Amino acid sequence: MILEKTSFHKDFKLQGISFSSKEELINFSTKNLNVEVTHFLQQWFNNSLFVEVKTSGSTGKPKDLKLQKNYMVNSAKATGEYFKLPKNTTALLCMSPNYIAGKMMLVRALTLGWQLDVVEPTSKPLENTSKQYDFSAMVPMQLHNSLSELYKIKKLIVGGGVVSNELLNKIQNVNTEVFATYGMTETITHIAIKKLNHFNNVIANETKQSHYNVLPNISISNDSRGCLVINAPNVSEEKIITNDIIELISSTKFNWLGRYDTVINSGGIKLIPEQIEEKIRSVLTSRFFVSGLPDVILGEQLILVVECIDTEMNEEDIFKKIKKLKSVSSYEIPKKIYFLDRFVITETKKINRKETLKMIKSIDL
Repeated sequence: MILEKTSFHKDFKLQGISFSSKEELINFSTKNLNVEVTHFLQQWFNNSLFVEVKTSGSTGKPKDLKLQKNYMVNSAKATGEYFKLPKNTTALLCMSPNYIAGKMMLVRALTLGWQLDVVEPTSKPLENTSKQYDFSAMVPMQLHNSLSELYKIKKLIVGGGVVSNELLNKIQNVNTEVFATYGMTETITHIAIKKLNHFNNVIANETKQSHYNVLPNISISNDSRGCLVINAPNVSEEKIITNDIIELISSTKFNWLGRYDTVINSGGIKLIPEQIEEKIRSVLTSRFFVSGLPDVILGEQLILVVECIDTEMNEEDIFKKIKKLKSVSSYEIPKKIYFLDRFVITETKKINRKETLKMIKSIDL
């Protein structure tokens, strides 16, 4: 049973080459690909029922997890079914195999019989390839840096960060179908997909109408906090209770609003940072986030943290621009703006808000 679960599809190809055995595949990877790919393949084909992975650490301390290989196979099949990606699908892996997103591209290819090419996970993954691919996955930075060459990908999923309104506008008229993903290591990458482009109306209005749709054999609900509860028996033995605040549309559709553990209580008003960030995104070109700092009167005061000082925009300019935004209420205007040369980021290039805020607190001391 273990051998059956960790064998590979007869049509699977890696870098254009077919393999007759797992030993031949691992030997090829050892000689021609990076050590991370080889390490995963060795894990995948060993006698264990599990694969050891680590979380990104973007919403808490990074931790090690053991994921069942048969659940990873089920996740791969669900993605293939949702996107209609059969055997001989051409796919590009341009993310690190150290994390679940990269590992699952390998699992999908092995399980579904794809023709997979692996390139180094750089910020411009398409610049050195002339090939066309049916499917790939990127983080927003890679998408931003690949706009002129995006025609090489037919369907693209984007995860690991927020796609800005500016970037959304830029991808509307590209031929590539682009989708945002919702998921985490515990759910074995994405369990829901949201369309990001090819809208007919104004992008700001249309994206609000584009909900996350769950993959096959998954249902959702929310708990008393308004947080997402995932029932995915094919990838998890137990229901997964998240800290993600959602608008529940149906048992298969939802809108993501923000993180419960980042909600700011300012003078009795509950503020969701991610919602405020979406509203003020058009004002700032640098990376930023909003958060709360302890305040004697309000309990917490809303602050804005900006990476690097824009010489053409000072604190006063930013305040003026935010106040002009009709969608921003008086409660959602930051009380103070902090400028930092560099944010603390995780290994997967996400902003580590908690560690970055420690720098702010040291400034205030």
